[in-house]
Amino acid sequence: MKTCTIFFIIVLLAFTGCQPNYYTSKDYQSVLKIDSHVHIDSDKGFFEDQAMQDNFRLITLNVDHSDSASVKQQLDRALISIKKYPGKVFYGATFYFDTTGWGTEAWSRKAISHLNISISGGAVSVKLWKNIGMTERDKNGKFIMIDDPALKPIIDFIISKNLPITGHLGEPRNCWLPLSEMTVSSDSSYFAENPRYHMFLHPEYPSYENQINARDLLLELHPDLKFIGCHLGSLEWNVDELAKRLDRFPNMAVDMAARICHLQYQSAKDRERVRNFCIKYQDRLLYGTDLSSNESDDREKVSSWVHETWLDDWKYFTTKDKMTSDKFRGTFEGLQLPKEVVRKIYGENAIRWYKLNVK
Repeated sequence: MKTCTIFFIIVLLAFTGCQPNYYTSKDYQSVLKIDSHVHIDSDKGFFEDQAMQDNFRLITLNVDHSDSASVKQQLDRALISIKKYPGKVFYGATFYFDTTGWGTEAWSRKAISHLNISISGGAVSVKLWKNIGMTERDKNGKFIMIDDPALKPIIDFIISKNLPITGHLGEPRNCWLPLSEMTVSSDSSYFAENPRYHMFLHPEYPSYENQINARDLLLELHPDLKFIGCHLGSLEWNVDELAKRLDRFPNMAVDMAARICHLQYQSAKDRERVRNFCIKYQDRLLYGTDLSSNESDDREKVSSWVHETWLDDWKYFTTKDKMTSDKFRGTFEGLQLPKEVVRKIYGENAIRWYKLNVK
């Protein structure tokens, strides 16, 4: 009897050890996934419906584009979406950054009042955007940076609500380069279409280093602040530089929105460096795309765009397939991350950092 039991255990262990530790393209549908950075500016439900088909949950982030009406509209649509898809769609709040009275207690009270309204519907974070550091100025024309003491009451209020800040602060380093020297076409095309944000054309604006240093100082001044840096924390160009910040700031995580191509670009040069980074910091990385939809989009356009993007990204993170990108020349190999790493990046980290009650 003992011999049979021992034999059974050995066989079971051998069988378990042979089980693949990697997902494949066939597993895409069965794994619950979260896109932690999207922008749904529509009440048609096209984006959400496709997410349900692909077994995705969503965090739609409201953004202050210096337009108070847009901020209100985004909030209204976010509330419609979370009511229609409870436990499946979540939202990040924001507030309109009106510089009238900037630096006064009255400004802080007004901003906090607006922010309180924005988060009252069940926000899971507060989104702060690159207008802080790249657009907003005080009455003397000085740029308002994220580490400005006048923002402390806002930061303290967010901390008091036990919410993380989702921060898009600064831009990719390509922003400070000529279009011809940018590493990926998604950057060169964006800045060609948005020259006001192409800092190579505006040397009088704060530098890339100014933006990163201000963000770092914010985290030093508020060590208890939970901070999710959008777009790989604007350190997309070098995983080693990002690793330094993650080591330095234990309450910092980053999403990958619109910057996965930068990981792929680095993979083409040194796959193992990128793969080892993802494994080492597996608890600090959140999958995200920055995909968006608005009222003018039709269902077919939204469905095909988001589905193909999600499938392509899944292939990069889960397989060793040879791949190409429409954003830079050359080939690269998928990272084939272990299942437990993929589960964290694609869902568990978002649940933990944003305290999501996912259904």
